[in-house]
Amino acid sequence: WLVHYSTDYVFDGSGDVAWQESDITGPLGVYGHTKLEGEKAIVASGCRHLIFRTSWVYAARGGNFAKTMLRLAQERDKMAVINDQFGAPTGAALLADITALCLQRDQHLSGIYHLAAAGETTWHAYAKYVLQQAQSLKPSLKYTVKEVAAVATTEFPTPAARPLTSRINCSQLENALQLKLPAWQTGVDAMLSKIL
Repeated sequence: WLVHYSTDYVFDGSGDVAWQESDITGPLGVYGHTKLEGEKAIVASGCRHLIFRTSWVYAARGGNFAKTMLRLAQERDKMAVINDQFGAPTGAALLADITALCLQRDQHLSGIYHLAAAGETTWHAYAKYVLQQAQSLKPSLKYTVKEVAAVATTEFPTPAARPLTSRINCSQLENALQLKLPAWQTGVDAMLSKIL
């Protein structure tokens, strides 16, 4: 039984509706293409598999977006963060918990499922949430930043194209497991409580 973690990058990121497992794929770059090739190879192998497409993954250990925002807020007067990409920050702990739950249940789950925290945000709103929550959790935290500006993706050109919509619909997995995935804020709060 093979468990594989894939990505919303298998889609082109267009539109404003959350992607479903059955939607037509269309990756924008090499990362998305190779992830999609991996999915296809697993399915073609005929093995029993769980492929979880996820997005915006973070963990308390190692580097992550929240830690970068906290550091920059203590070093800079002004920050600019993208506000036209949408997704749900998803903790590695949530991925691990749901994976374990799927493996423990004898429901013969197999196939491709979307797995991300509930809700959606932008990188800009995520950054502002992190700074606000960190200040609440640790009032002694001092920021030098006076402004967190919202900017378009075009303000940060990168060699690799990033999808504007990383929204993924997780209702298929929620129905299979008969549960509701937690809001993205829940995981971010838990991560912040560990790193502060």
